[in-house]
This record gives sequence, C-alpha cells and structure tokens, in this order.
Amino acid sequence: MVVHLWVDAEVPSGPARVGFTVSKAVGDAATRNRVKRRLRHLTREHLLTLEALPGRAALVVRALPPAAEASYADLGSDLARSLSKVIPA
Repeated sequence: MVVHLWVDAEVPSGPARVGFTVSKAVGDAATRNRVKRRLRHLTREHLLTLEALPGRAALVVRALPPAAEASYADLGSDLARSLSKVIPA
C-alpha cells in the first residue's frame, strides 16, 4: 500500500479528506470494492490524527495487488505503518 499526504498549513484546519485508488490489477470489481470498504473503515481509526495536523489534510491511499489477498488485520497494520511514515511525529 502507498499513501500520499498533502497538508496545506495556510488554510484553517478542517475535516481531513481521504481518497482511495484501487486499480484493476488488484482484482475484479467485487475484490476492489471489498478492499476499498476495508480501507475506508480502517482509515476512520486514523482520522483524529489527520485532523490534528496544522491546516487542511488530504490523504490518498493506493492499494497494491497484494491487498486483495491480505487479511483485515494485515491491511490495518500496513496502513498504520504507511501512515507513520508520512505523518510527522
């Protein structure tokens, strides 16, 4: 999984915006939708961290093909690891 974070510090804080990209390389439509649903739910756990950033945050989560076979717990740990790299401590 790859995450991209953009923060505009000049704009007053507001709700974080999150987008998901799951290409056809991940699988058929049902598989892609399952991956998006799981990622959407997992991302909600990190919204408070994103909204605590100074300014307005936009996050893009891109699922890679192994996400189709990953368990919910594996997706969660991968998302947390990816976010820890882009969110300043």
